[in-house]
Amino acid sequence: MRSSRPNMKKGLFETIKRAFSREPKLHPVEAGLAKRWIKQRLLVVFPELRNNPPALESAYRSLGLSPRPGTEEGEPATVFEMSLPERR
Repeated sequence: MRSSRPNMKKGLFETIKRAFSREPKLHPVEAGLAKRWIKQRLLVVFPELRNNPPALESAYRSLGLSPRPGTEEGEPATVFEMSLPERR
């Protein structure tokens, strides 16, 4: 009986560790809403993309977007960070 306790504690610790170390999965609806919002902003900033869906998609893909969990007070659960494309 004594030999099972260390294994039980280790298993519990590992479960807790995994729960806190995993990055939260981004729900597909949130990802779709974020993509739509960013494309709307691109259309406002660059009106020449309005009637050109391939160029709009290309502009969207050229932005480096990476989701991360919100950490600061008042931030939503998921925050998208944007990095501008590197110039060649």
